Amino acid sequence: MPKMKSNSGALKRFKVKKNGSIKRGSAFRSHILTKMSQKRKRALRGPQTVHSTDVNSVKAMLCQA
Repeated sequence: MPKMKSNSGALKRFKVKKNGSIKRGSAFRSHILTKMSQKRKRALRGPQTVHSTDVNSVKAMLCQA
């Protein structure tokens, strides 16, 4: 049987934490930040996790399912 191949794009974007939850980056943090309020930028700075409805599909892309 051939090796399982993980999705290389998903490998760059997600990390599985020790407790099994999946860490992800925040959207809307790359450019044109001058019009965004400081409060919004601070909220986007913190750690984000993948929503529970998407965990199974992300784990399948990472060959963790």
